[in-house]
Parts: sequence; structure tokens; C-alpha cells
Amino acid sequence: MSNRAIAIMVLILVAATGYLLVTGDGDIDMGGEKHGADAVHVEDKKPAATPTAPAAPAAPATEPAKK
Repeated sequence: MSNRAIAIMVLILVAATGYLLVTGDGDIDMGGEKHGADAVHVEDKKPAATPTAPAAPAAPATEPAKK
């Protein structure tokens, strides 16, 4: 593969990545780590607590038959 082909592929990939970043619906922040008032802390959603039935007692362990 020639250097020219590699350069063309890199340019195509950079253009495609830029296009996807610009036209995407996601909220992409390329500003780096935020501190202070700019920082947004979002807690993960926790599943609703559901009442659980008590666990059934475990079956008694049996020893293998001896020959």
C-alpha cells in the first residue's frame, strides 16, 4: 500500500468521524473534565424496591451411599 493510499484513507476516516460527531443526536462535550459549577452529577436510576418472598429452606444435604 502506498503512502498516498494511506493518507487518503486517513482523510476519509477523519471526515466520516467529524460528520458523525456533528450530525449525531448525542450531547457530546469535548471540553474535558469539569469542576465546580460546570460539573453535572447525574445519579444512576435505581430499580424500584420490590417485596420479595422469603427464600424456601434448602434441602437437607445427603451423603453419597457407601459401598
